[in-house]
Amino acid sequence: MVNRSKLTTCLIATAAVVAAMVITSTASAGSGAPATVPVAADRGMVEELARTLGVTPDQALARLGRQAAFARTEERLRHDLADRFGGAYLNEDASALTVGVTNTADSARVRGAGAVPVKVDRSEDRLLADTGRLTGHAASAPRQVPGWYADVRSNRVVVLYRDGGLAAARVWAATSGVAADGVRFESSVEQPRPLIDVIGGNAYYIGAGTRCSVGFAVTGGFVSAGHCGTTGATTTQPSGTFAGSSFPGNDYSFVRTAAGNTSRALVNRYPGTVPVAGSQAAGVGATVCRSGSTTGWHCGTINALNASVTYSQGTVSGLIRTNVCAEPGDSGGSLIAGDQAQGVTSGGSGDCTSGGTTYFQPVNEILQAYGLTLTVSGTTPPTTSPTTGPTSGPPQGCGGLPAWSSSTAYAPGDDVSYNGHRWESTWWSTGAEPGAPGSWAAWADRGSC
Repeated sequence: MVNRSKLTTCLIATAAVVAAMVITSTASAGSGAPATVPVAADRGMVEELARTLGVTPDQALARLGRQAAFARTEERLRHDLADRFGGAYLNEDASALTVGVTNTADSARVRGAGAVPVKVDRSEDRLLADTGRLTGHAASAPRQVPGWYADVRSNRVVVLYRDGGLAAARVWAATSGVAADGVRFESSVEQPRPLIDVIGGNAYYIGAGTRCSVGFAVTGGFVSAGHCGTTGATTTQPSGTFAGSSFPGNDYSFVRTAAGNTSRALVNRYPGTVPVAGSQAAGVGATVCRSGSTTGWHCGTINALNASVTYSQGTVSGLIRTNVCAEPGDSGGSLIAGDQAQGVTSGGSGDCTSGGTTYFQPVNEILQAYGLTLTVSGTTPPTTSPTTGPTSGPPQGCGGLPAWSSSTAYAPGDDVSYNGHRWESTWWSTGAEPGAPGSWAAWADRGSC
């Protein structure tokens, strides 16, 4: 299924966390650069991003801040330009956002928003439509074609082909109805396969012993990959039943866990954990990290959205294509950007020694398909009272304002009451207790109410 929203980079809404690093970062693509965006990220995640990217932790954290700011810009320009929007992508260090325009008259608007305009022939809508045409002919795709995706950088649909398969790939693409100048053929050594059958830290067991990785906790269970088990199959550790499963076409599943199992809004970082605060989608060029029971924690970048890949069992479409490595047994595991859930591991090629390409089923599609609610959380309240600000205690409303709640997501400008004071939210947060140590990054004390 082609979904326009899958090419959307949304604002990363972050939560203040106990083991967090907090900065204020401003994107700097020009005089009209996006406004300052505060960012909080788990320290371990920042350190792994720094290692993967070959930069310092401060530089990695600053990159997350720029990504968040540019995400707002991309979302706004997509809305303003409508069918003249030709896609967007970050450069290598996320210091600039490039936006395609089909009409050069829109270039000034793009520059004014702090992005770099580039004239393209095809709108984002056209790219998605062309991708959909190929997906509609997936059943007749040659065996030498392991996948295809919309490439916003080249403003074409990329069709992958294995050695000796170029001619067959060209014929197949032509029969799908996609114009020849709208397709770029790329040689590939990928041998995609569902990543199944090796145990790791966050493993679960299916039937007689097949093992996969948990994706994200949801109300009543967790989501994972569809190829891990069919509807009705049972699981152990945690115990449960596949209440829904779709593969191929899609690659997602919902496991309803038995009583006694507790859902946690956490992803294993090997070692340690990172919190899950939401599921705002990241865009092309964004940095992401993957957790799986075979190879643990690895990071990289998103190369494309709405990608299709053909396994021996059939074609799966609408996927996130990344350069994050994965191996069998990582299937179903988590893909996360900051504290925002992105997807579950589907499959790919290569390994975590030589590198590879891995595809992920977007988590929001899974939640929508089964009507699920993602389990999210913020900070754990401190066990001692802070030396300044209001003392810890149960939320108390005053002055006609709503009482602060640890389960509510707050945006900048929101007002709440807490322990007799009015507090104004200064950034996007969930679970950040007003007056707690470090809460200056999320709340401003506006006095008694």
